[in-house]
Order: sequence, then C-alpha cells, then structure tokens
Amino acid sequence: MKHRVVITGLGAVTPIGNTVDDFFENVKAGACGIDFITGFDTEAYAVKLAAEVKNFDPKLYMDFKETRRMDRFSQFALAASTQAIEDSKIDLESIDRDRFGVIVGSGIGGLENIEKEAGILTEKGPRRVNPLFIPMTITNMAAGNIAIKFGAQGICTNVVTACATGTNCIGEAFRNIKHGYADVILAGGTEASVTPLGVAGFSALTALSVSQDPSRASIPFDKNRDGFVMGEGAGILLMEEYEHAKKRGAKIYAEIVGYGATGDAYHITSPSPDGHGGAMSMINAMKEAAIEPKDISYVNAHGTSTPINDRLETMAMKVAFGDEAYNIPVSSTKSMIGHLLGAAGAVEAIVCIKALDEGYIPATIGLRESDEECDLDYVPGKGRESNISYAMSNSLGFGGHNASIIFKKMEV
Repeated sequence: MKHRVVITGLGAVTPIGNTVDDFFENVKAGACGIDFITGFDTEAYAVKLAAEVKNFDPKLYMDFKETRRMDRFSQFALAASTQAIEDSKIDLESIDRDRFGVIVGSGIGGLENIEKEAGILTEKGPRRVNPLFIPMTITNMAAGNIAIKFGAQGICTNVVTACATGTNCIGEAFRNIKHGYADVILAGGTEASVTPLGVAGFSALTALSVSQDPSRASIPFDKNRDGFVMGEGAGILLMEEYEHAKKRGAKIYAEIVGYGATGDAYHITSPSPDGHGGAMSMINAMKEAAIEPKDISYVNAHGTSTPINDRLETMAMKVAFGDEAYNIPVSSTKSMIGHLLGAAGAVEAIVCIKALDEGYIPATIGLRESDEECDLDYVPGKGRESNISYAMSNSLGFGGHNASIIFKKMEV
C-alpha cells in the first residue's frame, strides 16, 4: 500500500531570516543576504563576500551546555527542527516514537571545529584536542542530535551528496513514509562552512565569485556571472503520512508527490555536458507524480551562478520539459541567499512550499543581462503572484548527484 505524504511543519535558519516567516517575507521583498564576510579576516583572500546567518542565538533553542557540544551546523539544524515541530503542533507524547524518524544531512559537517582543533593539535599537541571533537564534526550528528532532542526512534540517517544533500534527504523521507516505514520524519539539510578553509577550498577550485559588489555577486543565469557565493543555514520539513496528519487535524502546507535521483557518472565537479543526468532526475520525479511538463507551475532551479552549471541546467530543463520549458517560470533564490551547499535543497524546498501556499513565484533578483544560452523565463528582478499547482525543486551536487522533488498544492 502506498501512502500520501504531506508537509505539516517548517523551520529555517537563513541569511535573510532565522524563521520561515521572516525568511519568506524577505524572499518576497527580494532581499539580498550577501555581504562582506564578518566571521574571519579576508585580507589574504580574493573572495570577500558570503551569505552569513545573522543574529542567530542558539540559546533560544537549547541550553548553554548543549551549544558547547555542537558545531554550528548542528545548532542550525536543531533550531530549524524545533521550529518545524512547533509549527506542526504535533504532540510528540501521543505518536509512535518507533515510527518517528530523522533524515537530515550536511555536505561538509563541522568544518569550523575541524579547523579549530587542527590548529590546537599543531600548536599544543594531541592531548589538548577536545574530547568531543569527533561527535561535534561528523556529518550524521545533526540527525543524531535532533533525534535525541525529540525522542525520534525510527529511521535516523543522513544522506551526504554535496549540494544535493537537502533534496535527497527530503526525497528519501518521502519514500520511507510513502512505502509505510514511518509516520513522521523530520527531513532537510544544514551547513555552516563559511570558514577560512571552506572559502579557501572553494576559491582554489575557482568556483566562487570574486565580485565585491553584494548585488552583483550571486547572479544566476546572468551573462556576467562568475561563480557562486557561499551561504549557510538550515531548512527542515516535518513530513507526515496524510491520514496521520488528518486524524490530528494538522495544518497541511503541501503534498510531496514526486522524487527523482540520478548520477551523471561524468566528472567530480562538472555536470554532464549533455544535461542527461539532471533531465532524467526531473523526468523521473514527474513520472512518480504522474504529471507532465505542462502541469509544472514553477521550478526552483539549482541556479548556482557558475558559468557552466547555469548553462547545463538550462539544457537539462529543455530536455526534461521539451518546448514547455519556455512556458514554465524558473528562478534561483541563491540570488538572495547564496549557495547553502548541503542545506540548499532543503531551504529551496521551503521556498517551493511557501510559493504554493501563498501563490507567489520568487524572483532571480540579480539577473540583469540575459545570457543567450540561458533563455528561459527566469523571473528577473521581481517576483510574481500566481496560482501555483505544482512546484519542482532541483539540486545538483559535486560528484554528479542530481535530485528533484515535486510539491503539489494541497487537495483533500
């Protein structure tokens, strides 16, 4: 028996808002969360800009002792999960804890503490390394800490697929509920790697924008784009089996109806030049949702603002949607919040859900000059009010990971 899967709670920590309401209001306003890096001295760096989380206070969500035991990526995840639980109004005492799971990933994990403890090792020796170094840094500890906090004793895992992590985590949660293995799952992604080593590493790959103008740094699909801007934060969905949600009278934001995941089998960082892998991810998601390209009302693109990615993602959408590609509004909210790496797909899923719920298509705010090879409707500059039936979110990760999920406006 297959089960319907719905979204009943949302939580977000982002560069333009530390709650879902603040975040999406700023999305609608076309706010830019990109600015000069404040977390460390960038004098020796060519890259000066990032999309940092601002005014985040972990003690709103956990006690001081807990904050000391977690890297920021886990703190972000726990904060967003707390928001999602509270938003859903679910009574955790009344549910079957064995059917309550967590699937939350991070592309990199506790990079801040890796750097810190590596420095201590070099300067002071092995006996001075923090005894909690390993559980603070390994990528599965966001999921582990969430499960411990809320008593989730069902599936507890993390998918790690670089920039596709958040989308794959949501997709795997969808399948677990759809096929009857769980009733409730907290799913999403988290990242906190705007650090000296993180920025240096991506900069060495020549993947990052070197612009020093925050309004012209993350400009997906623009002819003058020169790389992505690193972001940080977390997005968490409380996903629930439909009858379970209906029985407790939950507010339902949207239904998730399709998931596609493929591999390019091509290159460690570059997408496949024919767009085949990305296209098949979208096609497989549409097949599972039993819809056609004409049914898609909005696509939140991966849209990183790198010259190759945006061009090849455009090609993949043309392969997947055919001539209908020119009729579907596509935007990249990375123009506002940068690239949250393992958290990107989860936060962008929230954008899709809120777009369905509020009837609003967000803009690609930095897009000013069209690229001849990126010729779809990218909603430049200003968002649009629109009645949306189906929204698709795409994520593409280093290693050739492609993931697509489709949300449907809720129908009882």
